Amino acid sequence: MMNDAIITVQGLKKRYGPRTVLDGIDFVVRRGTIFALLGENGAGKTTTVRALTTLLQPDSGAAAVGGYDCVRQAAQVRGIVSLTGQFAAVDELLTGRENLRMMGRLYRLDRRTANERAERLLERFGLTEAADALAKTYSGGMRRKLDIAVSLLADPQVLFLDEPTTGLDPRSRLQLWEMITELARGGMTVFLTTQYLEEAERLADRIAVVHGGRIAAEGTAEELKRLVGGGRIELSFRSEAEAAGAARLLNGCVEERGVGVPVSPEGSSFEELRLALNLLHDYGLEPTGVEIRKPTLDDVFLGLTGDARKEMAG
Repeated sequence: MMNDAIITVQGLKKRYGPRTVLDGIDFVVRRGTIFALLGENGAGKTTTVRALTTLLQPDSGAAAVGGYDCVRQAAQVRGIVSLTGQFAAVDELLTGRENLRMMGRLYRLDRRTANERAERLLERFGLTEAADALAKTYSGGMRRKLDIAVSLLADPQVLFLDEPTTGLDPRSRLQLWEMITELARGGMTVFLTTQYLEEAERLADRIAVVHGGRIAAEGTAEELKRLVGGGRIELSFRSEAEAAGAARLLNGCVEERGVGVPVSPEGSSFEELRLALNLLHDYGLEPTGVEIRKPTLDDVFLGLTGDARKEMAG
């Protein structure tokens, strides 16, 4: 579906001195979808966004947005994209309404259009009641809403959100997720970088995991989960001896008084559970607890990056 692509990246590389930040990444983003670039700090997410929004030039490779080359046709790219960075970039000494109207004029909108779009965005983001309050009095969630509203003044085709919910409380994060989903439903393409696994799974149509400057894997959340197998069956027992016996029978792994048994990617977890319970019953072993654990994006990320600390769980 290349004819439906709005972002194409091929072999993109970028170095800062001796450090390679991007080491030949490739991906395609379809129009009207939410694409998440998932990775830990320093993985190359922000560098990728900066290259796609013409804020830096890659050392080699090619990137295009809306059919425009990000290096040779930078002005055209800037005309169809907007970027919201990791930190809200609003003027705290202006009101919410004044921020929007001022930025509308900077986008070269005429005064009437800038005012109309400001009012529409204030309503859309639930900021009408606070429109005449100084931005410095806004909560973190309200500032982030205003920041994204500013990015929408020019009616971009592609909205880049670089870790948009970092530092937000759970309620504000959920509200922002709803807004991002609504934007995509309206036909806008959203390119999202995040280090929150839950955020990527909740929002994105496709996810690319970047590690060490390369794309380690790409697909839907379900496709990525299948990379790490079919999940596992977890069984609890009364004693360590029973757990050890069950592990030998099922080729599982002993964990205190429990046993973990991998499920094959092609198999049915329920069918394999039935067979396991029947085998255990034949040998007089009865588990005290049974749980089928499906793969998660945590499993995918840890498997792809080898990070054993689970710092990425979101």
